[in-house]
Amino acid sequence: MIIKNGRIIDPSNGIDGVGNIYVKDGIIADIRFGNDSAEESATEETIDATGLAVMPGFIDVHSHFRDPGFEYKEDIISGAKAAAAGGYTSVVLMCNTKPVVDSVETLEYVLNKGKKASVKVESCSCVTIGLKGEKLTDFDEMIKHGAVGFTDDGIPLMDENILREAFKRAGKYPVSLHEEDKNLIKNNGINHGKASEHFGVYGSPREAEENLIKRDLRIALEEGGMIDVQHISSKEGVELVRRALKEDEKSGTIRHIHAEATPQHFSLTEDALIKKGTLAKLNPPFREESDRLAIIEGLRDNTIDLIATDHAPHSKEEKEKSITEAPSGMIGLETAFSLCVTHLVNEEGMDISDVLRKLTVNPATLYGFDRGTLSIGKAADIAIADLNEKWIVKEEDFKSKSSNSPFIGEELTGKIKYTICDGKIVYTDK
Repeated sequence: MIIKNGRIIDPSNGIDGVGNIYVKDGIIADIRFGNDSAEESATEETIDATGLAVMPGFIDVHSHFRDPGFEYKEDIISGAKAAAAGGYTSVVLMCNTKPVVDSVETLEYVLNKGKKASVKVESCSCVTIGLKGEKLTDFDEMIKHGAVGFTDDGIPLMDENILREAFKRAGKYPVSLHEEDKNLIKNNGINHGKASEHFGVYGSPREAEENLIKRDLRIALEEGGMIDVQHISSKEGVELVRRALKEDEKSGTIRHIHAEATPQHFSLTEDALIKKGTLAKLNPPFREESDRLAIIEGLRDNTIDLIATDHAPHSKEEKEKSITEAPSGMIGLETAFSLCVTHLVNEEGMDISDVLRKLTVNPATLYGFDRGTLSIGKAADIAIADLNEKWIVKEEDFKSKSSNSPFIGEELTGKIKYTICDGKIVYTDK
């Protein structure tokens, strides 16, 4: 394969220039810049990327493919198609399936089915058996059989001793934490403020996130654990991570504290919940404009080093329930990159390379993946996009089985044109 005349943007190598990429046997064989004239032959596939951005395939550290147990919402194959449509070539799955991923048997089911998918599928293990927060899974055994990290995502770990022991056992593997103190929440997915007043409920106060982030960062620093603070929603949460990073820097060159922002949280506020209803209900909830701007600033100064989708499919029937009964979550893989371009690059003036770092290099670093780069000799995992193309999000265009997105009908900028995984085209925008 030859990808010619594209704007090659690779933060891992500090590259941003027009050139050609040569792929052989699924590997990047060569990259040439300047006036190099790509020599084509009948046996080669050629992509003319003139005017397009050619980037490392994105890596999502936080996706729900609902398989096993909830395949009516999504399965591993359909989830991978959604990922490919969004420019993602690797996804790390959360483990709140049915059964949950707390055994080697379920882990192997996920990973073996993932081998048949169009993108690379990895999986975390549960931190605790049954997601009950009471007894740790066999960390060593789960790592031995392919788990890349640990999480009870969706359910906060309330037992401090369990969390402390989890960091000890996980070692270099990340422990990803859902930061909401459930003791302070009466109606999840609804910000305690304008949104809760609108719906006549108490909702989820920002203190719920603040309390657990503060506690968990303290324990991670004390134990030297690798922590991923998931989907930050509040300005207080951003500031707590910023302060903890200063402490972490004293311990050496390895970054132990990582944090995620979702495209939805840097794009919308609680006004979206009032306007869109359950399509904009998620945990943690959309909060205020000052929180949205704080998240963007956290991305700008690298306090938040990961952009994660928290792709969370639900059926129409589930989302058509009342605001307090409908499940929280929205799909995100197919709109994530465009939201990055629209809001971070075009509106906020962030450099595209800095944004891409949080979609490629940093996720790869967190999980120790030899990916997220366009280096010669590495896997040809590549996303090609038109950074200037405007498009309307339409329900019928989603590759996901579900369509629970508050962005339906919105105009976004930045369109994925091709996704290539291991040298094979797995998505083409038609």
